[in-house]
Amino acid sequence: MKTILKIIAALVVAGVFVGTIVYLYKKSQAKPVIYNTVSPVTSDIIKKTVATGSVVPRKEIDIKPKVSGIVEQIFVEPGDMVRKNDLIARVKIIPDMINLNNAESRVKRAEIQLEEARKNHVRYKELFNKNVIAEAEYLTYDIAYRAAKEEMEAAEDNLQLIREGATRKAGQVTNTLIRSTIDGMVLAVPVEEGNSVIESNTFNDGTTIATIADMSEMIFEGKVDESEVGKIKEGMDLILSIGAIETEKYSATLERIAPKGVAENGAIQFEIRAAVELKSDQFIRAGYSANADIVLERRDKVLAINESLLQFEGDTTFVEIETAPETYEKRIIKTGLSDGILIEVLEGLSLDDKIKAQPQ
Repeated sequence: MKTILKIIAALVVAGVFVGTIVYLYKKSQAKPVIYNTVSPVTSDIIKKTVATGSVVPRKEIDIKPKVSGIVEQIFVEPGDMVRKNDLIARVKIIPDMINLNNAESRVKRAEIQLEEARKNHVRYKELFNKNVIAEAEYLTYDIAYRAAKEEMEAAEDNLQLIREGATRKAGQVTNTLIRSTIDGMVLAVPVEEGNSVIESNTFNDGTTIATIADMSEMIFEGKVDESEVGKIKEGMDLILSIGAIETEKYSATLERIAPKGVAENGAIQFEIRAAVELKSDQFIRAGYSANADIVLERRDKVLAINESLLQFEGDTTFVEIETAPETYEKRIIKTGLSDGILIEVLEGLSLDDKIKAQPQ
């Protein structure tokens, strides 16, 4: 009995030992690698560069006063549509005390000269009528009288202009009324009633009363790095993505590339401008940030594969094609345009080919 038990125990130990050896052997054997396969596809390939910038109106005008003073009344608000010559604001003139004093003094001197000229004119006219003096002598005083009247009118007009910003001769025309110079939308009114404003002159740009723009014609203004500027030219198509309108793409045409670059953050940037094709059912606000994809080259409906499938040996480009289950052969191909993800295949593949990809 003891002998049988010993034999059984020995068999169990031997079985466990053999099983362990078999398990370790199988585990040490490499598992066969099974690869996925993909087929070429027909796709559009677009090679592009990206420019960042914003969408702004092509025509944007700052309306500035012609006289200095206080804003007495504002007639528009941002968002209002205005026509050329529509009233924007009215400015109340605060006259310069030195100029006002000089103008008043000029009027008084003109009054004195006019009174003297009038008396001389009356006296010498009577003498002329009595044939005491010659006509030439009389005309001297007549001309002096008329000149004195003209000087009086000019002095009064000058005083009125300094006080009120307009003269009797000008009628309704006055520099105190600020009017729009174009048709468009009021984008901003940076002043309020009661603010002081400075006139636009040779030495000062003046205070902006309102900013008006034609919102029916928008342009993209952006910048391109010097490494890319040599690849673009006027007339190229742009695909515009506006940050505030994520679901829409807009077409644009490159109009201008700056001849001189500007250094920004250690790189040279060149300004570009493109005309934007607006959509009738959408309103684009001035200043929206946007990215423009500039189409350098494109191929429509061409045979393409993922660039990660390509393999290289020296100057040779090839892929591995499945000829039988888990059997592959090298196939040299000729490639074309790439967008960084897909690459055009010119020769060597068809839509039915299965290309070795990543393992499962």
